[in-house]
Amino acid sequence: MNLLDLDTAGLAAWFASIGEKPFRARQVMRWLHHHGVQDFAEMTDLGKELRARLAALAEVRPPRLVASQSAADGTRKFLFEVGPGNCVETVFIPEDDRGTLCVSTQVGCALECGFCATGRQGFNRNLTVAEIVGQLWWANKALGRDPRGGRVITNVVLMGMGEPLLNFEHVATALSIMLDDYGYGLSRRRVTVSTAGIVPAMDRLRERVPVALAVSLHAPDDELRSRLMPINRKYPLVELMAACRRYVEDAPRDFITFEYVLLDGVNDRPEHAHALIELTREVPCKFNLIPFNPFPGSAYRRSPPERVRAFAAILQAAGLIATTRKTRGDDIDAACGQLAGQVVDRTRRTLRREAATEAVA
Repeated sequence: MNLLDLDTAGLAAWFASIGEKPFRARQVMRWLHHHGVQDFAEMTDLGKELRARLAALAEVRPPRLVASQSAADGTRKFLFEVGPGNCVETVFIPEDDRGTLCVSTQVGCALECGFCATGRQGFNRNLTVAEIVGQLWWANKALGRDPRGGRVITNVVLMGMGEPLLNFEHVATALSIMLDDYGYGLSRRRVTVSTAGIVPAMDRLRERVPVALAVSLHAPDDELRSRLMPINRKYPLVELMAACRRYVEDAPRDFITFEYVLLDGVNDRPEHAHALIELTREVPCKFNLIPFNPFPGSAYRRSPPERVRAFAAILQAAGLIATTRKTRGDDIDAACGQLAGQVVDRTRRTLRREAATEAVA
């Protein structure tokens, strides 16, 4: 049993199943996630006999760290092996008032968004809970603590490789570990799930473990969005906007963040901005405008800076909050849309995508 796969409730149930007191779960969770301990012998508030028993029955196995790179702006990229030939990437982005870890949830991605490097790689499999949480586990160990003794990582965003809501159960358990005081103790407001718009799973997330939500929008109408994001054919904008309105009723933040990658001559004209204002009129929201990060073989170009500013100005004039994301880590291919990783099984992508989306319908 890999104990990194279990939240506090699951670990308590496992201890009970082997005849141990369930309260041991809280002790072990602190050792795993507060202290980053992997060796049961180091869990000194457990009896020697219990430590030996744990060593015989369980393990603490995060994904294997293969490499780490640092960008000129302080961004760090970690490469993790998650099975033979398969790797995923995790990115740490330092800012003045926070440190954000961008976590992957799948090996590759099934959604095939045309502007995303990861989507071009195809889909292999979902990550386990241990592989998702293990990215945070490793990054905490690598980055240490700030000079005041606090953790360097203050925010987590599930915006790396994959569509988080197509790996719902594993993601939900990983989120509960991140939020648990015996785990990482993060605020719901500081943990964000990004989705391309898997409507049924958005409702499940709201009911199960509500955190901040970011929705990849990228177009103001169904025709253009379906061209850029094939998932829109299954969950068109009228259904997506309704799901967003439902989500904010119980969410820790009273708004949805709409992510919008600006593509030169495709979705960045004034009429697109005005259409966005109408589309989102009934959804409390803010916009995160993202300059496109080119990658080999991409059919798109980055919008000129003056057009990005004009687009933001139209949204702001309508009373919306619209910020432009600063490109970070692109010298190590760690910027948004560049998390490609290494995916060896790229066959039967269409069938896999259909099976994955049907699973949450």
